[in-house]
Amino acid sequence: MSCYDSIIESLNARLVVEKMYLENESAMHNVPVNSETHFKLVIVSDNFIEMTKVKRHQLIYQILVETMKKIHALSIQAFTIEEYNNNPVILSSPECSKK
Repeated sequence: MSCYDSIIESLNARLVVEKMYLENESAMHNVPVNSETHFKLVIVSDNFIEMTKVKRHQLIYQILVETMKKIHALSIQAFTIEEYNNNPVILSSPECSKK
């Protein structure tokens, strides 16, 4: 199973996901073509109610513990449904230097 599929499957299995956007950003980095090393995740779930941003990230990393051993980076934006509906600001990823 690809890392992309593993991330989606694992999060859907452990959280009640309202919305999820996952992008493989590996092509923005100095890695071989078709790599799965860098991902951007935007996830909306009321499982995050009353959790700090740090706790939300820790929960996601805990769920993805095996997948995280195979990738280099995961950018996370985790929202409750209310937060997303009130201010769905999705940050753009910066361009990385390709040396």
